Amino acid sequence: MRGMHTVDDVRKLHLAGPTVLTIGNFDGIHRGHQSLLRHMVSLAQGLVQAGHATARTALLTFDPHPLSVLRPDQPHFLLTTPTERLELAAACGIELGIVQPFNLEAAQLAPRDFMEWMVRHLGLAVLVVGPDFALGRNRSGDIDTLRALSTEMGFGIEVIAPVEGGHHPVRSSHVRELLRMGSVDAAATILGRSYRVAGPVILGDQRGRQVGIPTANVHVPANKLLPADGVYATCTTITTYDRVYRLPSATNVGVRPTVDGVHRRVETHILDFPPPGQVDNLYGRTIAVDFLFRLRGEKRFANIDELVEQIHADIAQARILLTSPLTRSSSELTGEE
Repeated sequence: MRGMHTVDDVRKLHLAGPTVLTIGNFDGIHRGHQSLLRHMVSLAQGLVQAGHATARTALLTFDPHPLSVLRPDQPHFLLTTPTERLELAAACGIELGIVQPFNLEAAQLAPRDFMEWMVRHLGLAVLVVGPDFALGRNRSGDIDTLRALSTEMGFGIEVIAPVEGGHHPVRSSHVRELLRMGSVDAAATILGRSYRVAGPVILGDQRGRQVGIPTANVHVPANKLLPADGVYATCTTITTYDRVYRLPSATNVGVRPTVDGVHRRVETHILDFPPPGQVDNLYGRTIAVDFLFRLRGEKRFANIDELVEQIHADIAQARILLTSPLTRSSSELTGEE
């Protein structure tokens, strides 16, 4: 994970510090989160320049998401799994990722007790948070409480102003709203990247193969948020032991009403497959699908022939969008990171 060290409970660590830490769900790692994480890297560099031999950056997030524990009757869907979250944080330069277990017992922890963990196990030097941050029982550990604890326990605290995104607030909740509407391109402006869904390819009913349009059926985690049902121009990433292929694709999200489907699926048709290198069998291989543009909503067709005709039109439209220099970034489909 790009050099990041990960641990599943902060209490397993015994670090001397100094550590620059942030705490939170960080679901999505959107542009606001990224700005905060990069500021942490600068703070750690400043500590080294001030005479410390080393200084590390750390992100502590929770699994499961606190809302899933505190409101179990209200399903909560994630923009990023914990693993995806840490991978994105590592790309911002964060060195230590902590996925802290969250349960009803943890929810009752007093802010003082929680921060004592951070000081004792991480050698906490600076806590970096947003203005609405709060932790501990009933969110009683607000900014004022944390400032008082920081003076008592000997760590600093920095509150980072939120990032404004023009007409769109840079918040995970707004990303969710946009994805539920199918506005994947607008969501990408908040995330700072295209929205991604990843999972292993599993055996489907092979209807696409029967009509000459084979698709990869992606097994997505049950708590992962999917964009609105419909057809999208996408980019599919296939990673092998020696190469990363980023290939233009057209992806359907939905229940497939024309064939009386029941369960929501993510099925992606990779244009011009297989790529050079002959990666022709995807079953069991984990692939990632980046959603770039919505082509249309899902609909029921009168028969299979009408459906196949529309799919060919979708593929043609996706090909135009994904190869146009006006809509394709220089790195979107080339494998550059």
